[in-house]
Amino acid sequence: MFIRLKQELIINSYKTIDGRGAAVHITGNGCLTIQYVQHVIIHNIHIYDSSPTKVGRRGRSDGDGISIFGSQKIWVDHCSLSHCTDGLIDVVLGSTAITISNNYFTHHDEVMLLGHDDKYVLDTGMQVTIAFNHFGQGLVQRMPRCRRGYIHVVNNDFTSWKMYAIGGSGNPTINSQGNRYSAPSDPSAKEVNLGFDFLQVFKDAHI
Repeated sequence: MFIRLKQELIINSYKTIDGRGAAVHITGNGCLTIQYVQHVIIHNIHIYDSSPTKVGRRGRSDGDGISIFGSQKIWVDHCSLSHCTDGLIDVVLGSTAITISNNYFTHHDEVMLLGHDDKYVLDTGMQVTIAFNHFGQGLVQRMPRCRRGYIHVVNNDFTSWKMYAIGGSGNPTINSQGNRYSAPSDPSAKEVNLGFDFLQVFKDAHI
């Protein structure tokens, strides 16, 4: 099943999007938006080439594969994501109780953002689990990029990257356990964990 969206698809609370047995592919002018809702499951969906060109009632989508704003109890599982305009998955604006598991990420620059910005204090209570994912070929950075909150990165496979794998700023706690990191051959791109500060290696990031 191939779905080309005319604009972003906004998902309400207590909804499951389950593509098992149907090979569901979603692309087009914006992808999935989860905004100020709870109890949502996205399972077994292929998301790629999100390139918004149209403006809907909420304005133009930023082009994330999956955007999670101010939401809680969200599970993204067994999906594949690549080639979107902004991030593949962004979790921002006070979202918490988020699990991103068993997904396959490829061919993208800024893969995953957790936290709106360093000064957005409502993300301090954010709790996100990144588990059993494969970060594959053609990725550059943000696997994930963590701003504030508690991020558990466990049992993931990082095949390669062009800048860094995990980045942190704004005083996040990043618990990295049981991950496999296969550093690229480029000697200038061997950072696994990167803190964003010109004066110190890590800027208030507890890893």
